[in-house]
Amino acid sequence: MKSLRLALAGLILSATPLAAQDLVMSSWLPPKHPIVVNAFEPWAEDVEKVTDGRVTVRIMGKPLGSPPAHFDMARDGVADITYGLHSFTEDDRFTRAKLGQFSFLGDDAVENSKAYWAIYGGDLDAAKEHEGTHLLGLFMHGPGLLHNNVRKIEKPEDMQGLKIRVPGGYVADLVSALGAAPLFMSSPEVYEKLSRGVIDGVAFTYEAMTAFNLTDYIKYSMSVPGGIYNTTWFFVINEDKWNEISEEDRAAIDAISGEAFAERVGKAWNDADDKAKEEIGDKVDFYEASPEVVAALTKAADRLEAAWADQLSGYDGAAALAKFRKMTGVRGE
Repeated sequence: MKSLRLALAGLILSATPLAAQDLVMSSWLPPKHPIVVNAFEPWAEDVEKVTDGRVTVRIMGKPLGSPPAHFDMARDGVADITYGLHSFTEDDRFTRAKLGQFSFLGDDAVENSKAYWAIYGGDLDAAKEHEGTHLLGLFMHGPGLLHNNVRKIEKPEDMQGLKIRVPGGYVADLVSALGAAPLFMSSPEVYEKLSRGVIDGVAFTYEAMTAFNLTDYIKYSMSVPGGIYNTTWFFVINEDKWNEISEEDRAAIDAISGEAFAERVGKAWNDADDKAKEEIGDKVDFYEASPEVVAALTKAADRLEAAWADQLSGYDGAAALAKFRKMTGVRGE
């Protein structure tokens, strides 16, 4: 009888579906931001589909902490899943991540993000710089521009004295090298600072101009082929929480993450940039940098790239950059 009861209990348990693992994702971009709507939310829906409902992702309407805190929040288990910019973290833990922040890397966010996942994720061992988490994605946006409301940058000297918001990282050093004053702040802070005249301009994409309602406070937007700069992003889950998920479901989630997510989020960036250009129209003076400005930019960029590559221990940064540009077709390398 005891054996029969145990057998019956086993049958009942096997027939009872396990409760879904509900993962909490902290999100700090505006809920209607195109990357949230067209990348993170569809990914979350796909997680539920590919795991047959065994794993769900609940994206919070409000962040559980400040944007710069989001990596530590995932590592420490404050949130299960987070995303953010490597340059927001004000220490050197993401040194190799800077690979994707340099100038002249590419104009297509899909190709940029796929190259970044392949090279930083592979050759430069991104997982080691994200210890305590499991990497769900690494990505970049479209080409970064310099926007300002003071003057058109026609020669290098025109950068002198401008107060430019930067997301930290490489572009802060670049702007400083060109004679402007870089001021770090997260994306949601920019509207207030620009509208109040605390800053003269901002390093941002096309998309950010409309996503953060900046069009009325920007007069000039300068670009170069391949981008003046870029930003690099992580998308991570707490390692302990990841290990609680079954091996089968981890494999299913990995299959829609990584390179697949790089393509998804890259397309979302591209589409958002195109939509922003159309919406802005001729309200802002968009122009390509003059040869003189490009020459100054290239000189500063080359020096900063070399300094970055020289400080890497056990990794070939110069080779990684050359491989990146070969993948994205920039500079003919």
